[in-house]
Amino acid sequence: MTDLASQLSLDHGGKILLAVLDGIGDLPIDDFGGLTPLEKAETPNLDKLTKTGALGQQLPVGRGITPGSGPGHLALFGYDPVKFLVGRGALAALGIGFELKHGDLAARINFCTLDKDGVILDRRAGRIPTELCEELVLSLKKITIPEVEVFVEPVKEHRACVIFRAPALSDAVHDTDPGLVGEKPLSVVSTGAGAEYAVKIVKEFIKQASAILKDKKPANGLLLRGFALHEDFPSLSELYKLNPAAVALYPMYRGVASLAGMEQFESNPADLTGEVQAAKNALKSGKDFVFFHHKYTDSSGEDGDHNRKVAEIEKFDKIIPSLMECGFDVICVTGDHSTPCPMKLHSWHPVPVLIHGGPQRTGWSDRYTEREAAAGALGTFHGYELMSLLLAAAGRLAKFGA
Repeated sequence: MTDLASQLSLDHGGKILLAVLDGIGDLPIDDFGGLTPLEKAETPNLDKLTKTGALGQQLPVGRGITPGSGPGHLALFGYDPVKFLVGRGALAALGIGFELKHGDLAARINFCTLDKDGVILDRRAGRIPTELCEELVLSLKKITIPEVEVFVEPVKEHRACVIFRAPALSDAVHDTDPGLVGEKPLSVVSTGAGAEYAVKIVKEFIKQASAILKDKKPANGLLLRGFALHEDFPSLSELYKLNPAAVALYPMYRGVASLAGMEQFESNPADLTGEVQAAKNALKSGKDFVFFHHKYTDSSGEDGDHNRKVAEIEKFDKIIPSLMECGFDVICVTGDHSTPCPMKLHSWHPVPVLIHGGPQRTGWSDRYTEREAAAGALGTFHGYELMSLLLAAAGRLAKFGA
C-alpha cells in the first residue's frame, strides 16, 4: 500500500495537518470510574471535529506489537516501520542537529539513579533539568577510546546521546536499559554477527562513564538505548510529492521528522501556543503538510499520572480553534502509540484516529475516545496506511487503474 500510494501521489491538492498526541491511547482508570483519560477529559473542540469527521484506530506496527517512538512516527509518515528501521540514537542525534555521517553509531543516553548495589531506582533520575544534563555531558566529554571518535551531546532533561565514529561499526548491540526499576543495567551484548568491535567500544564507554558519574546526585548512572547506524531515507517529497514541515519541541521528534525530510519550524514560545504560530508560519512559507507534536500526553502516561494526562489532553483541545484558523484542508489527530497510565510504558493497544476534512463518512461518532474510535467509520488499519487516507482526503491521490 505504501508503494502504491507513492505511485499515485499528486503534487497538488489540500493542505494537511498531522497532530500527534504522543502516547494518547490508554486503558480504563479505576479513579475515573472505568473511563480512560481521553473519556474523562473535557474536549468540546475535539468532539466538534469528531461529529463532522471520521474516527478509526491504527496499529502502529501490528497486532500485539509494542512500538518505540521511532517506528510509531515513521508509520504515521507513511513508512512501513518494519522495512524502514531506525534506532532512537540516530533520531536523538539528528533531532539536536548533530551532523551524522554514514556509518556513525548513535545511542540514546538516559541518566538514571542507582543504589549502592547498582540497582536502578529511577530510570530518568527524577527527570533532571536540562541544565544538569548539560553539566553531566560536559564531564563525559573527557572519555577517550583509542582509534574512535566519541561525541556526547545533551538532548533534554535526563536525555543525552552518544555517537561513535570508527570504521566497520555495527548497530547489533542490545540496550542496557532493562525498562524497569529494581533491576541492574543490562550487560552490553551483541544481537547479531559482526558486532564484537562495537560491543567492545560501548563497554569501554560505559566503564569510563560509570567512574565519572558514580558520585553524582541524583544522576549517578546511565542507560543506553536505541543503537543505530545512520542511513539515508527517501523523503516525503520523494515518496508523496509533499512539501513537509515539522513543529516539535522535543529533539527526538525533530530527528524523526528530519529523517523524513521535513523542514523544522521553531516554536516561540516553546509551548502549544508557539507551536500553533509555527504551523501558521509553515503554511505561509508554502508548506502543504505539517507534523505537529505534543509530547506531554506520553510523559504523563509514563509517570502513571492519569490526572496530568487529562490536563494535557484538555490543553491541546483548547488550541484546536487556532489550528482550524490556520487554513488546513485536512486535520488528523492521533498518536504514535498508546502509553497507558496503569502500565507506565508504551503498549500494543490500538491508537485512536480522527480525520476531519475531505469527503468523510460523518455522523458515526460523537467523541474522540478509544471506545468510539474502535467502532468508527474508518475501521482498524495499519499505521502506515494513514498517509494514504490523508492524501485521499486532501485530493492528492490519483485513481488506480482504468
